[in-house]
Amino acid sequence: MLTIIPKWFIRYKFFNSLFLGLSVGAIFTLYAPLEPSIYSLGGVFLALAMLAVARLYNYILNAKWFFRISLFVELVLLGAILYFLYHSYSYQTALLIYIGYQITFVFGSYLVRAETLLLKTDTLLTKLDTAKQLGYLLGMGIAYIFYKVLNLYNIENNQTQVYNLHFLLLGIEIIVIILIIKSFKKQTS
Repeated sequence: MLTIIPKWFIRYKFFNSLFLGLSVGAIFTLYAPLEPSIYSLGGVFLALAMLAVARLYNYILNAKWFFRISLFVELVLLGAILYFLYHSYSYQTALLIYIGYQITFVFGSYLVRAETLLLKTDTLLTKLDTAKQLGYLLGMGIAYIFYKVLNLYNIENNQTQVYNLHFLLLGIEIIVIILIIKSFKKQTS
């Protein structure tokens, strides 16, 4: 049986939110080749998949599945980053990254519900939500500064800027994966 270690989990969520804050603006450039109908189809898939996950709550609302699903989500993001850095811009890359992000969104509601159940106390939930918001704000601030610094070096093309940002995202994602692993321990009976 696994148990959550709150101090590590809160650190994980900070860096997870830092990643989100850094990446939020890049999506518009990454998804540029996709036609609007893809978003509609993706939305249908997302809703159906989230419905399926919700139907499994009685099996997966525990620390063991929470760890597995959290790690899976982070590995999907790592795969998307690596794929993008290797293949750069194309319709196929945009579509695969979109599918990767949609896969991670499928588990969004589940992850929020599970973390609430596992952390239990209002004190820990306050620390968690504070860390998440601070990470998100810091990520957006760093992204803004990152893009402005690239402009100073005459790197003004949106695609080039977003590509360069993905090296920073890769480093953050590796930290996130390490922290999610440290956030759980086996409980001895």
